Amino acid sequence: MTTDKHRLGLENLMKIDGVAAQTVVDSLGDIAPGLVDYMIECVFGTIYAREGLSFREREIVTLSSMLSQGDTHPQLIVHIHAALNVGLTKEEIIEVFIQCVPFVGLPKVLNAITTAREVFESRPV
Repeated sequence: MTTDKHRLGLENLMKIDGVAAQTVVDSLGDIAPGLVDYMIECVFGTIYAREGLSFREREIVTLSSMLSQGDTHPQLIVHIHAALNVGLTKEEIIEVFIQCVPFVGLPKVLNAITTAREVFESRPV
């Protein structure tokens, strides 16, 4: 049974991740279908649906969180694409990362910028 939160979550996921949303769902569906439902309903149907922050602002927070963890390369790729999808510019994404230098450290920021370059080069101009 599809719930309202599930429908809203899928709608938000598509707005944020675009066509990559289905890839994420498909990549987990066979091994962790419960995690897919949780991600759609809780993360995108509840957290991303809250008032107070735009998708753009939420992606800024998400990028800094991913960067600070340091071992989230695949998820950082997804969220750099998402940030671009919701209106952040390449320059703003780099500024988000630079802002993290004094709080997270240069090595993690350098890794994030390398990931950003990879994403930027993979997208059409």
